Amino acid sequence: DGGSSDGGSDGGMDSVKAAWLYISEVGDLGWSYAHDQARKKVDDKYDWLSTEATEAVAPSDSKRVFEQYAQGDTDIVFGTTFGYQDPMYTVAEQYPDTKFEHATGYRTRKNMGRYMGRIYQARYLAGQAAGMVTETNNIGYVAAFPIPEVVRSINSMALGAQSVNSDATFKVRWVNAWFDPPTSKEAANALIDADCDVIAQEQDSPAAVKAAANAGVWASGYNAPMGDFAGDNYLVSPIWHWENFYGPTVEAVKNGEWEADAFWGGMETKVPALDEFGPQVPQDVKDKVAETKDKILNDELDVWAGSKFEGKSDEFLFQKMSSFGKGVEGEVPQ
Repeated sequence: DGGSSDGGSDGGMDSVKAAWLYISEVGDLGWSYAHDQARKKVDDKYDWLSTEATEAVAPSDSKRVFEQYAQGDTDIVFGTTFGYQDPMYTVAEQYPDTKFEHATGYRTRKNMGRYMGRIYQARYLAGQAAGMVTETNNIGYVAAFPIPEVVRSINSMALGAQSVNSDATFKVRWVNAWFDPPTSKEAANALIDADCDVIAQEQDSPAAVKAAANAGVWASGYNAPMGDFAGDNYLVSPIWHWENFYGPTVEAVKNGEWEADAFWGGMETKVPALDEFGPQVPQDVKDKVAETKDKILNDELDVWAGSKFEGKSDEFLFQKMSSFGKGVEGEVPQ
C-alpha cells in the first residue's frame, strides 16, 4: 500500500488511498454533498492521495461495503452517518491494518476514530438571526431523528433565538429520516400553517428551505449553502467544511502519525461554520451575529451558559442530551 505494510506506524507512506461511504446520493445537496465536496477538495490538494466513494449505502448494507474497501488496499475508510457505527465497529476489529473514521458516533477502537463538529455553535448564531427576524415569534424546525445530535441542534438554536428575543418559541416536527424530501416539505408546510415565519431544518436536502421560500417565509438550511433554493427568503445556514478535518487526517495517515481519537472541534477549527447571509437579511442581524461569533471564537461565550445544560460534560452534550431546553415546545419522543 504505497509504503509500510502496517499502514505507516514505522514512518511515512508514499501514497494514501482513502474511501468514503454516504447514506444518500451526493446530489442531496446536504450532508453527503458537503462530505463529498470536502473529499474532492482534499483529492485535488494532495497528489499522493487517491480517493473513492460509494453513495446511497443503507446502514444495513454498509458492513459489506466496509469489508470490500478493507479487503482492497484502502488505507483509511470514512463512514459518514450515525447508522454506520456498529457495522464499522465490527469490520474494524476484523481488519486491524485498515484505519476507520466514523462521523457522529461515540464508539472507537485502536484503528477506528470518530469525528464531529460542534455545529451547535453555528446553530446558536442561526438561532439569533431567526429570533431577530421572526414577527410571529414562532420558529419551525423540521427534525430528523430524536437522537442527541438533533436535540442538541434544536436546543442550541432555540437558546440563540431566546438570547435576542425571549418570546421566540420553537415548534418541532419529526420526520424520522435523514433524507426524505417529500416528508420534509410536508413537515415544513405544516409548521408554516401553524404560524411559523422562519423554518429551520436538520435534513440532508433543501426541501424544507424550498417550501419556506414558496410560502414567503424565512428559510434556514443546514449542511451546505442553500441560498440558491430560497432566494430573497434565505436567512442563513450552519454548514460544514469537512476538508478542514479530512486534510489533516489523511496527512497524518501518510506521515504514520494517525491515531484513533475523538474529534469534536468547534468553529475555531473551521469545520463547523456559518454560511453567508441571504440578500434581504437586515444589517443589525448580521452585526449581532458577527459580534456573538467573535465571543464564541474568543471563548467569551458558552452556548449552554444560563441554560439547564450549563456545565454538562462533553459526554453528556454529545450522547446523552435527550430533553428540550427553554423555548422549545413539546417533548422529545422516547
